[in-house]
Amino acid sequence: MAAPAYTKVKMVSTADTGYYYTTTVNKKNRQMKGQGKLVLKKFDPKVRKHVEFKEEKIKS
Repeated sequence: MAAPAYTKVKMVSTADTGYYYTTTVNKKNRQMKGQGKLVLKKFDPKVRKHVEFKEEKIKS
């Protein structure tokens, strides 16, 4: 059986509030393009601003 193409990642706020989003990432596309960790600008309701969220692994 083939390995799943998508993995779950945790997007943690850089404002150090402890707030995070979870999302899925396609592993195959990222390996081919040589991209590093995902960084997105999203809304953090604890500071009520848009801040950068960086990718971390989900502890299982």
